[in-house]
Amino acid sequence: MSLVKLDGKKRIRLSDLNTRVTFYEYRPKKDSPLPDEYEYQVLYECWARIDRVWLKDLETAKQNKTISDVTLLIRDPMEDFIPTNKHFVRIDTFDYRNIVYNVTSSQPDLQHRDLITIVASVEDDRTWE
Repeated sequence: MSLVKLDGKKRIRLSDLNTRVTFYEYRPKKDSPLPDEYEYQVLYECWARIDRVWLKDLETAKQNKTISDVTLLIRDPMEDFIPTNKHFVRIDTFDYRNIVYNVTSSQPDLQHRDLITIVASVEDDRTWE
């Protein structure tokens, strides 16, 4: 049973990271005759814990003029992948299936280096094809 420290006090099990997520980048399409044709390129896939939406998240979404915000917790991939606000997230579960989330922030835990907290938001009505 593997445990990871969170905030120095709480511990979570690695089995809590039970939802598959995929990070994408929006890039120009290769071998396209049109210069303005883009596609989503897969950057990184991993397991995550999706935190439920709290009232503070709804308030933050209102302030940022976004439709919805979600908080993800993933293991730190170190230098293999660093999430930025240029990335998009697909959450592979029924509740979030076709929603395109934009990464708005990511905060590594500098004390433990085991986890990264990522906040992602929906800014428009875009869906995955």
